Amino acid sequence: MRRLRRPTTTDSTARERGSVSSWLVTATFVMILGVGIAVDLTGQVHAQQHARDVAVQAARAGGQQLQGGSAIRGQGVHASSHQAAVAARTYLAAADMTGTVSVPGGGDLVVVRTWDEYETQFLSIIGLTSMTVSGEGEARVARAVGGVEQ
Repeated sequence: MRRLRRPTTTDSTARERGSVSSWLVTATFVMILGVGIAVDLTGQVHAQQHARDVAVQAARAGGQQLQGGSAIRGQGVHASSHQAAVAARTYLAAADMTGTVSVPGGGDLVVVRTWDEYETQFLSIIGLTSMTVSGEGEARVARAVGGVEQ
């Protein structure tokens, strides 16, 4: 009876098997990193839009704090600087957002700047754990009669 010999692997075949494994690990890592970049950059854009929206809405809330007496007498429309700043800061606190509020000029402009941190989901694998986002909004107080600014 004749015995069949098993084929032996050569050194080059063994090296090829190892190179396929290395390639697979590298390709998998690159694909995960690509998906992570897409997910985290999308999350950063969303956080940026949220920061801008909160800034604009806080400025609007501040701009609604009008000085009633001068407006009723027809002497012009201005926001009460102190009340506008308090209203905008209150809006920021309710939205859980960090920011600054300023009312430059005679109270006809409210400027709000916000910033926040976006915590990454995937990019922390390569050491990027958070990204800073910021937003800015302003509201200008104007007098309008019949829909036309005066």
